Amino acid sequence: MDSPTATLIGILHDRVESLRADGNLNEALHAASAAVEKSQQTLGPNLDSIDAFASALEIRGDVYRELGNFELARDDYRQAIDQLQDRPDRFDQIGRLHAGLGAAYDGLGREEQAVAHWQNSIDFFERHEPPLLLDIAAIANNLGFIAKAAGDLETAESHFLRALEILHSQFGQEHEQTATVSSNLGALYQAAGFHEQSREMHMIALETRRKLLGEEHPDSAQSHNNLALALLNTGDRSWARRHFEKALTSYEALGSEYAADLEAVATNYCEFLREEGETQLAEVIAGRVRDVIGQSVAG
Repeated sequence: MDSPTATLIGILHDRVESLRADGNLNEALHAASAAVEKSQQTLGPNLDSIDAFASALEIRGDVYRELGNFELARDDYRQAIDQLQDRPDRFDQIGRLHAGLGAAYDGLGREEQAVAHWQNSIDFFERHEPPLLLDIAAIANNLGFIAKAAGDLETAESHFLRALEILHSQFGQEHEQTATVSSNLGALYQAAGFHEQSREMHMIALETRRKLLGEEHPDSAQSHNNLALALLNTGDRSWARRHFEKALTSYEALGSEYAADLEAVATNYCEFLREEGETQLAEVIAGRVRDVIGQSVAG
């Protein structure tokens, strides 16, 4: 590929990324399609032109996926994978393409194909030298959600644990991604009836989120609610109450964007209060939350 053509394709790729960052996905798609067309025009047997075409397809596939056009994203990812033909010097890109293809199938509701491609992506990330551990952790977390939704809690645990092991080794516990997977494990253990383990994972996630993000962050509020539910299952009702109250207060302060989360927490807390015989307080809180949600809808 000649230098002027390579420069033009590079300019188009930079434009795509700038437009995506600004949220202008429709214009980003036009720029990405222009890059695909230009790289296809110069496609030949040399590796440079093949790499340029595959990269342009990957970028456009990503834009299609962000737009929710999963079928066209799938087609671009497939074509890019075919172009690269399992080349060892492109294991990282092939892994990303399989990850994107898995996400496209997940968006289409075709979980079996999603799992297959996510497993393929892990295989390529493992074969890369050195292994791309953080990419493996991200895909393992996705596989954990799929297995959990299918009721295969043992497989889900193995995926979440793998993600946690990698993130803990790379970042330590005090990192947002580590806290997220800790929270996912907590939810899994609660679903499986392992209440002590659920409590500890939610406790770890909350401690990390409060330290990194602050008390008023939505992730901290979510962890307060999750921990409250776990504490109920271990018999710590007074402690659970305090965490319900903190979750409720945080979501109220966060505003209308988190109305659904506020309603969910209020439902959990009011159910707890009624079980405690505090029906009047439960009705007061339920009414207060209805007013907040009503104002957000009206706004």
